[in-house]
Amino acid sequence: MSRSVKSIVIIFLILLVDQVLKIWIKTNLSIGDEIVVFKDWFILHFVENNGMAFGFEFAGEYGKIFLSVFRIIAVVAIGWYLFKLAKQKEIPFGFILSISLIFAGAIGNIIDSLFYGIIFNDSSGQVATLFPEGGGYATFLHGRVVDMFYFPLIEGRYPEWLPKIGGNPFIFFRPVFNVADSAITVGIFSILLFYRKHFNKIEAEESETTETADATEA
Repeated sequence: MSRSVKSIVIIFLILLVDQVLKIWIKTNLSIGDEIVVFKDWFILHFVENNGMAFGFEFAGEYGKIFLSVFRIIAVVAIGWYLFKLAKQKEIPFGFILSISLIFAGAIGNIIDSLFYGIIFNDSSGQVATLFPEGGGYATFLHGRVVDMFYFPLIEGRYPEWLPKIGGNPFIFFRPVFNVADSAITVGIFSILLFYRKHFNKIEAEESETTETADATEA
């Protein structure tokens, strides 16, 4: 199996798991519902967000459109870069795998933003229906990203001596996320931990090639 095929298989599997789980959550839970998988530390907690990974928001209707368009452009750029890398035999497959994870995660969340508003009705106070008769809850580009993984590993209170937040409840890890977010995070951290020097080397070589070509044309 070639490296290109391996990359495609990995991307497909991540997208399959991501979308199957999201569709199951949407069609079985309403927003705020949760299923305790392992008591006190692993919970499937259904939330939706209009913005970025791990539930961070991107304000306003135009902000949502901007983010969706930006994601599409980013995915096209990452896909082109991944296709280019896969043809270079000297590139470690681990680096290609990392880019594949980021690519798959980005596509996974884009699918939510582009289509979920069209194919699902609203999940607030009810379990959503796939392809409802009355249409979806939003238009193209305005879908909300489905998140479900919640790991409240440590719960307590901030020390009283801390200004402003002293005595307030503390939860680690508070953000709710999905399979696509996980893939992006693992891909990025893999590059930073294991392939940062290699990534910088690739960028330097491409820059040198461009400068040489410009000098030749001049």
